[in-house]
Parts: sequence; C-alpha cells; structure tokens
Amino acid sequence: LTIYQTFLDGHLANFSDEVKAVSNNLIKAALGLHASVSSAFKKTAANFHYEFNIRHISNVFQGLLVSEPEQFTNADKFVLLWLHESERVYGDRLVNLTDLTKYNNLAQTQCKKIFPSFPIAKFYAKENAEPLVFCNFVETIENATYDQVTCLHSMNEVLEDALREYNETNATMDLVLFEDAMKHVARIVRIVRNEGGHALLVCVGSSGKQSLSRLAAFICGYSLMQIVISSTYSINDLKDDLKAMYNKAGVKGEGVMFLLTDSQITNERFLIYINDLLASGNIPDLFAPDEVDVICGAVASKAKAAGIVPEKSKCWAFFLSEIRKNLHVCLCFSPVGDDIRNRAMKFPALVNCTVIDIFQPWPK
Repeated sequence: LTIYQTFLDGHLANFSDEVKAVSNNLIKAALGLHASVSSAFKKTAANFHYEFNIRHISNVFQGLLVSEPEQFTNADKFVLLWLHESERVYGDRLVNLTDLTKYNNLAQTQCKKIFPSFPIAKFYAKENAEPLVFCNFVETIENATYDQVTCLHSMNEVLEDALREYNETNATMDLVLFEDAMKHVARIVRIVRNEGGHALLVCVGSSGKQSLSRLAAFICGYSLMQIVISSTYSINDLKDDLKAMYNKAGVKGEGVMFLLTDSQITNERFLIYINDLLASGNIPDLFAPDEVDVICGAVASKAKAAGIVPEKSKCWAFFLSEIRKNLHVCLCFSPVGDDIRNRAMKFPALVNCTVIDIFQPWPK
C-alpha cells in the first residue's frame, strides 16, 4: 500500500486537487479488485496463466502513471483510467466471454463500493455500451498523448489514415478496422510503448494478429523485424538476427518490434534466447567478447551524455537499458493444442514477462 501510495502521490503532484483527492480511494479500489480477481480466477491445467500477483497490480499502476495533468483534470476520468488499465491487465488474460462477464461484474462491484456516486453502468451495458478505451492516438498517430477515446468513429478515421500511410510504403494490408480490431491495435500499442513492454497475442490462426501488430508498430514508429524460416535456418541464424536487432535498438537507439509466430519456432531451443530477451534483455552468449568491446565503445559517448561513467560494465548496462526501452517482442501464439502450455512451463518468461491479450471470437 505504501509503495503504490508513494508512486501515485508523487505522480499526481502537478494534477488538480480533485484528482489528488481520489488517490487514497483509488489504491483501496485497486487492491480490492486485485484480491477479488485472484480469488475468483484460479490456475488450472487449461488456464495455467490464471495467476495474479504483485506484477499485475504494478502493471495497473504503471498504466496510471502514463497520465498527464492536461488530459486528466477531473476525478471521474482518472477513475475511468483505473477501470481501463485494470481491464487491460486482468480482463485481457481471460479465455472466454463468460470469464470476462464475471470480471466485469467484479470491477463494477468494486467501483460501486469505493465510488458509489460514479456512473459506470453505461460502460458495461449489454447493448450499445459506451467505449471504455484509452489510447496513444486519440487525435493523430503523431500526437502520442495517452487519452480517452470518446468516439469510435474518430478513432476509426485516425487508424484508417495510419493504414493508408502504411500501405504507401509497405506491402498492402487490406484490413477492415471494425470495433474489436481497433481495440486490439490500441492494446498492442499500449503494451509496446512501455519500457520492457512485450506482448503475447493469443488467438486461432488467420485472425489478423500479425496484421494488427504491423499496424501497431507503424503507429509507434518502430521498424518491424521477423525471422525468415527456411529448411536450413539454425540457432546461429537466429543469433545473427537478434544481433542485428540489438544493434538497431541498443546502439542506434531505434524502436524495433520483433514479431514472432509459433509456426516460426522450428527448434524449441530458439525459446532459450527469447526467454532471456523477455526476462532481462541480457542474452548471455549472444555476443563474443570482442563484439561486446565494440558495442561498449559505440555507446560510450551516449552513456557519458546520460551522466554515466564510461566504464565497460556501465556501458554494457546502459546498452541493455536501451534494449529494454527500444526492443519489443510481439509473440503471436495459437491456443489450440498443448504447445503454448508446454512452452510456458519450460520458458516462464513467455507468460511472466509479457502482457497477454487473448482475442475473443470476432463478432458476426
């Protein structure tokens, strides 16, 4: 409680008194919702990822700390942001619409208990519910301010413009941006804009998760990188591809999205490297000693400018911090079969160090 109170109060120092006043109750509501979600959704063999711990509640607060005083001038909007961030952290992990309805009821109960006068029913109505969406492209993709979407039509216009721009410079994607697709783009952008933000998108094949990820990378201004599997593609090829991404993200400071599908994992040993990348960014045997020296030399001036003594160990730590900031993995996995569960058991970072977004079936 004290930790979150300290973070939130520090962040809200420049906000209006009305927003500051809800800080205490918001933390109570967040802890209460976390407790009720933890007891309502238990881990099973099928739902092995139903495990909610301190990492998840920290993710909710990480979302709150993205807010800026200009956009959040009243308490109601800040409470809505908490509901949205909680739904992203807990709701997006749930495997079916039954569980999602159960979660929505828990969120509403908690909100009514702590904020009784707050009108939230309109966001959870069964029909014609108002959108509860916050994203980084409310007005344009260039203006990355995190704000509430009040009109899905204007969100659609922004995304259609982004898609047109994307298609001018890349292989054409013929996407229909209906409501659910737009929400998933907003979710992917939200995940990969955070430092150390990696996404795990789970849905059956041909649902468009790769296309939506490409659009999200374009909106963030990241270059998209994929591995090209062939009959001869080996561990060494993967290491070479990873080195190219590390140089781009860590030395040049460019944003990179590494898009990887489960069909590209032709050798389970690939996941040893992916696991280390997700967990800390430090893949122990990726670079030879002489390559490490070259990298440390290349980032020394940047490290010095950031106020870091340009020693080898500190330059390497600076390089890894740049990797966490600029290199984001987007995994596209299918829930069919046991592959995802077996891989998560052997390589825990696939679930522990990613933000999961499970795609519910598209509406008719």
